[in-house]
Amino acid sequence: MNFNLEKLNIFANPLKMFFPKKMVGIDIGTSSIKVAEVSIWGQGKTLENYGQIKSSSLYKEPFRSVERGSYLLSNYFVSRAVKAILNEAKISTKAVIFSIPDFSTFCVSFELPPMSEKEIKEAVYFTAPQYIPLPITETTLDWKIVEGASGDKESKLKVFLVAIPNQIIQDYQKVAKMAGLELYAVEAEAFSIARALAGESKKCICLIDIGVQSTTINIVDKGNLKKSYSFNFAGGQLTHAVSSALGLGREEAEKIKNEQGLTPAKDKISETLYLLIDPLLIEVKDILYDFYAKNGKEADEIYLTGGTSALPGLQEYFKEVLKKNVEIPNCFSEFLYPPIIGGTLEKMAPAFSAAVGAALGGLETQN
Repeated sequence: MNFNLEKLNIFANPLKMFFPKKMVGIDIGTSSIKVAEVSIWGQGKTLENYGQIKSSSLYKEPFRSVERGSYLLSNYFVSRAVKAILNEAKISTKAVIFSIPDFSTFCVSFELPPMSEKEIKEAVYFTAPQYIPLPITETTLDWKIVEGASGDKESKLKVFLVAIPNQIIQDYQKVAKMAGLELYAVEAEAFSIARALAGESKKCICLIDIGVQSTTINIVDKGNLKKSYSFNFAGGQLTHAVSSALGLGREEAEKIKNEQGLTPAKDKISETLYLLIDPLLIEVKDILYDFYAKNGKEADEIYLTGGTSALPGLQEYFKEVLKKNVEIPNCFSEFLYPPIIGGTLEKMAPAFSAAVGAALGGLETQN
């Protein structure tokens, strides 16, 4: 589910009727920007190109700030970084979709009584202010019916609603314009990741995206995003904890964290990390129990993604505590690409889920 900007009348381009054959997904994270150019031909998907640029290679500050929920750097400097990585990756496609991180969006699900399709829009706009902490006039809304059917007089409707502050959308428009790109749509990160990793799976999957500054827990049932929760726990906190415990600088602490992680299980580093990871696992358990209590369904699998998901020992620890199968899926696994880069892509995949999913969303909308 993406916010097609023509549909929302934010801007319109009559040439968009001639849809591009390729789409670029862009994920502007806290410490890096990831881009993925993909194409679809028939039933086949091809990874045309990809790239990543770290904020530390260009500037002294990260690209984003959770506190502001927006860009920490100016739109100009972010657009320069976007242009730099597109040029480095030799990506010439101009049609792009931005994946917007969880801390810049509001996601909520709620029920509506049985009603016709015409009544749903009015009902959503009437109900949304109960859940969205901003005036509706300052946000752009999109929603999806994830259970029930309009016109069915017997069944209630379950709605998954996404709200993005208009200022955030305007920031992305400015970045795209400054970078010389055609902004096809923007999309909440939760949908991008769900599309990239869960696709049309018939299973009930709990997706846990552990980024640098936040963690998102999404429940996807039969391809539909049912719940989305965000937490301040993140890889950056783990790095800070290691830095404080060992008296090291941030870069050295980051390196040691990524190399050692939770192995061995009882040294100072792993014990420091457990103190932060255990509360997250309690949250995951509570969310899974709540979903089961309300829907009568358990998650079949746990998927870990995001840069921190590759922390040594993390996958095994999640399996041990949650008593479920835990995977770190490869968002590139169903794409065609030169076999020689397969090993590299497998290592990088957890960080690219949002960019890949956003690009796929654009192409699927066209088809």
